[in-house]
Amino acid sequence: MTSHPALTKWVEKMTSLCQPKSVRWCDGSQDEWKEMTELLVETGTFIRLNPELRPNSFLARSSPGDVARVEDRTFICTKRQDEVGPTNNWADSAEMLTKMHDLFEGCMAGRTMYIIPFCMGPIDSPLAKIGVQITDSPYVVVNMQIMTNMGAGVLKRLEDENCLLYTSPSPRDRG
Repeated sequence: MTSHPALTKWVEKMTSLCQPKSVRWCDGSQDEWKEMTELLVETGTFIRLNPELRPNSFLARSSPGDVARVEDRTFICTKRQDEVGPTNNWADSAEMLTKMHDLFEGCMAGRTMYIIPFCMGPIDSPLAKIGVQITDSPYVVVNMQIMTNMGAGVLKRLEDENCLLYTSPSPRDRG
């Protein structure tokens, strides 16, 4: 959890929108890594490789229909189409926000919402980029732990700096 007021408000807003069964703040610990990888092995998402030859290694196969691999479902959202370049899909940011809120309503029902505070780069670097991601995927949690610093240190930096957060407004918040 955090004492950062804007982050707390955003998490409450996303919890209300997505309606998960439970909410879990990720800490990036080794215990969390072990728990998430065991869950992924149990559900068949991961296949553990030989621990003597490849300790802490897993095989994970993604679906050909994975959104990250489908370019026609990826959009750059701005007010003006000329800002995105000729090879990108464009959508008006206000229209896409309304569409996404409609799609996200109740999307995590019966699932766990993982809240991942993360830092790209060393936490104490002035060049580091800090963010908070929500997901219902243990696979995303494990991958974020590999690619970023995450957990209490990130939250402490946010709180110490009293950083302003960019949070997308709800279309229902507009007059």
